Amino acid sequence: MSPILSILGENHQSIRVHLIGVAGSGMSGLALLLMKLGHAVSGSDRVTTEETERMEGGGLRFACGHAAEHVDGCDMVIYSSAIRPGNPEYDRASQLGIPLVRRAEALAALFNGRKGIVVAGTHGKTTTSALLAHVLRRGGKHPSHYVGAEIPVLGSNAFWDDEGSLFVAEGDESDGSIVCFKPLNSIILNIEADHLDYFSGIEEIRAVFLQVVNQTRGEVIYCAEDLVATEVAACAAQSIGYGWDSARDEVAAEIVERGAASTRFAVFFRGDRLGEITLGIPGDHNVLNALAAFAAAHLHGVGFLEIGAAMKSFRGARRRFETKFHGEQWTVVDDYGHHPTEVRATLAAARQLGRQRTLCVFQPHRYTRTQLLKDAFGRSFADADRVFVTDVYPASEKPLPGVGGHTVVEAIAAHGGPSAVSVPALAAARLAAGNALRDGDLLVTLGAGNVHEVGTAIAADLAVLAAIREAAEDSAGVFRLYEPLARHTTLRVGGPAQFWIEPTTAASMQRVVAYLRCHAIAVRVIGRGSNLLVRDGGIAGAVIHPARGEFCELQVEGDTITAGAGVRLKKVAAVAQRAGIGGFEWMEGIPGNVGGAVRMNAGAMGVETFDQVVAVRFIDTRGELCEKPLAEIEYHYRSVPEFQEHFVTSVVFRGEAGADPAEIESGLEASRAKRKGSQPVAASAGCTFKNPAPEVPAGELIDQLGLKGHKVGRASVSAVHGNFITNDGKALASDVLNIIKDVTNAAFAEKKINLETEVQILGEDTVAF
Repeated sequence: MSPILSILGENHQSIRVHLIGVAGSGMSGLALLLMKLGHAVSGSDRVTTEETERMEGGGLRFACGHAAEHVDGCDMVIYSSAIRPGNPEYDRASQLGIPLVRRAEALAALFNGRKGIVVAGTHGKTTTSALLAHVLRRGGKHPSHYVGAEIPVLGSNAFWDDEGSLFVAEGDESDGSIVCFKPLNSIILNIEADHLDYFSGIEEIRAVFLQVVNQTRGEVIYCAEDLVATEVAACAAQSIGYGWDSARDEVAAEIVERGAASTRFAVFFRGDRLGEITLGIPGDHNVLNALAAFAAAHLHGVGFLEIGAAMKSFRGARRRFETKFHGEQWTVVDDYGHHPTEVRATLAAARQLGRQRTLCVFQPHRYTRTQLLKDAFGRSFADADRVFVTDVYPASEKPLPGVGGHTVVEAIAAHGGPSAVSVPALAAARLAAGNALRDGDLLVTLGAGNVHEVGTAIAADLAVLAAIREAAEDSAGVFRLYEPLARHTTLRVGGPAQFWIEPTTAASMQRVVAYLRCHAIAVRVIGRGSNLLVRDGGIAGAVIHPARGEFCELQVEGDTITAGAGVRLKKVAAVAQRAGIGGFEWMEGIPGNVGGAVRMNAGAMGVETFDQVVAVRFIDTRGELCEKPLAEIEYHYRSVPEFQEHFVTSVVFRGEAGADPAEIESGLEASRAKRKGSQPVAASAGCTFKNPAPEVPAGELIDQLGLKGHKVGRASVSAVHGNFITNDGKALASDVLNIIKDVTNAAFAEKKINLETEVQILGEDTVAF
């Protein structure tokens, strides 16, 4: 060890140390250890995080952003693997002659001064090292530890214990720096091809692990299920193998019971069955990790009962099969896995939870790994039912031409895997995966980058949706996240609804509205969406769609028809015809439903909805069911203020009983003919603008302005009727809004007429939830 590194350890004078990239999990742990040893520690990073704020409370002097002056006056500068020459702090330290030390070298300086146990391998290091530290602590051994993630059961990712001599550390093989460790014991979990941006291949990786084994002073604990680990451990003077074969392995396990959140297994030592242990996390791969921890703890004198109690209380590391949400309908789990073997193991563990389907959002990590291991990735998703692959999280790499999330999608398809789609942006992946969830599903977010943000956001919204569902007391209702409103508008545009609810009774809808009002969650009700334009960002809050159950019911009594809010006007007209009731023929030509017609006082053929309304039943702003007769309702042309905030559940209409069937049929045919002859076939929201005056129809005005056929993107003013804007195929709401702007500007500039939209415009331009 160099003299400068030796002063980091115990019983040395305090020095001032600066860490570049201190927000990373590895560097933050090192900062905690150095502060505990009494050093004056400062650090910088590009962002402030919860972890940097916690460390500031413990004495860290933190700076957000990198600047050369941050290292002035330092005795040592430690940098993470992501930092290169060109960083202003790195360059300033070099210019001033301040010792520059890699993170692994600094950690090894602390580790090598104690009885170190290094946990090494391509995957499983964090879980195993955290579990071992927990077992040793519960066994009274007072270990220090350094783990590459936040560990709730340990309190932090790193801790220096003055009372003990053991030090458990997660080793990092990614850049070969693990060879800095001189351990008392090594745990070799597995050795596979990875980090091929640094290593030339498996032989070079093998050589690094072999050097660690040769530097180990005591026993090497290795996984006998891994061929390369077994070969490397064979060079050790003392070794302990673990695996599934009690006849072969010194420490072995036999699965007894797999649970949704734990695994029970029997432990064998040198062929003898010692008893059973319940591990507080699921997955067969974690049982192997537990065997490694068992072997090390047993070696250092922790008894079987103490080991079992500790393992039962272990709940894992953050981002290692971490449950973000668990409810009766849905479960969300997040995992750091980003190597093909880790992906396969995580999804296998997910399958053991017994959910109906497993959906996965996967974020590839590094372009080189994605390119070189694409075939292995293609075989790793067999236990998923649907896979959403984001773009590559680059870490410190530059993009490689032709390599991206689609590379993994293509590999999955080539190997006959599950349905997989490329959704490059995390925000879009969140919406797609969240909307795909159905009752009984499990969602797993996988990757070493920031894909966990997807799971966190979905989990938070699922918690709200579950509460709404519980309040509804409606087992037949539909409750979904992020429903694309383009599916529910006749114009076929519009972003997602944050919470999509389809109740089946007025009572359940009333309970939902009361809950939403009480919890200050915005609520909208939409029907068939025939007079609606939803912006591309969708609608934050809840959108209720009363189109099932009693909302679709019709009842005829004498000359009245009682219709649920979700009944289509066309159906009302048909039922009225069969019952011999006249006056409803005008409804044949309108594509909307009863609730929407009442809300805007829709009309056609010289008739308006409120010409026939007898009474309306609705939910008021307090979330209570009410009913009002026509005489108590204020209504106007295409506007009914009463129902902007109140939500219609059903309507009583009156027609003309005993009407002449021939006259009814004639009226229906006239309505059909007018619609067919004057309205476009393409998707539209109906009339876009209100008529500025009876003698100046909006359609004629737009024709006079010469705007028929005017296009923006994939939307256009209809050549059939100027007051219709049509979706010519995959138009955006912004296309339609820009046409509306063009028409209103032209109407005012050329005719001094202020056109008002008849179509209701809702939502945000960008997703706001």
